[in-house]
Amino acid sequence: MSTPPPQAPFDTPPAGPNPYAAPPAGAPGQDAFGTPQGFGAPQRFGAPPAGAPTPGVYGDAPHGYGGVPQGYGAPQAFGGPQAFGNPQAFAGPSCRFCGSVPAVQATVRGHQGFVIIMRFLKLQGPFCRSCGIAAHRRMTADSLWQGWWGIGSAFINPITMLINLPQRAKINKLAPPLPGAPGLPADPGKPVFRRPAILGLLIPLIVVGAIVYSAQRDPGYASVGDCVHSKHTVVAGVEDKDADVVVIDCSDSDADARIVGKVPGTHDGESACTAFSDADGYYYREQGSDQYTLCLHFLK
Repeated sequence: MSTPPPQAPFDTPPAGPNPYAAPPAGAPGQDAFGTPQGFGAPQRFGAPPAGAPTPGVYGDAPHGYGGVPQGYGAPQAFGGPQAFGNPQAFAGPSCRFCGSVPAVQATVRGHQGFVIIMRFLKLQGPFCRSCGIAAHRRMTADSLWQGWWGIGSAFINPITMLINLPQRAKINKLAPPLPGAPGLPADPGKPVFRRPAILGLLIPLIVVGAIVYSAQRDPGYASVGDCVHSKHTVVAGVEDKDADVVVIDCSDSDADARIVGKVPGTHDGESACTAFSDADGYYYREQGSDQYTLCLHFLK
């Protein structure tokens, strides 16, 4: 048995018409224009012929629609943000605490007294209106109850609060903070006179009242005609070397004697009061370099 020789896969095609060959000229179905020509470079369009409609800005409208709506011009470009919406566009300082504008440079001060020592406090700006008012109210409220405790502080504290008044006036002139700041402005809170700290004003009043009351009862400030009361029992003919005498009103039932003479700079009360005929007793006091004798006429 013999095997036929293998055929080449790309052997010569069988005889017959080539299905991929170009059809002969004049054959049925032939394009009247012949073989397609290659396209050349695009031609530049010339001006439209006279009388042709000019296309609008937005091109020719689709069929059934008009051109650009009447009464509306081309969209306008919007400018940048205005100053009232952009704090960065505001000329001048910004608030140190919240970044708001407008702001002003100011310094708010406070004081603390601790009997023998004291502290001087200050808070520097710039402040916007809200943060400045909040700082002033807070430091004033703290000073009202912390700033009186000491002899020096009793004088420095009111001076400190008076110094703050021109600074507060500058802050009050500012307009409210503009929106858009990096931080939130502080809440000013209640006015100082509506806070419990306002009761701190009673501290100096009480202290001054106590000093005045003590001075009025101190025999060192007594005058001729005033009456005194001895806290110790008065015994005729017995000298009380540790007498505790206070000045009281003569209409008081506790009044023991009336002052008929006052002799300063002497320690011999008995001889000093001989010049006063109605004197039947005396009170001598020595306090440091201050010496005086009160010549008394006993009422009981």
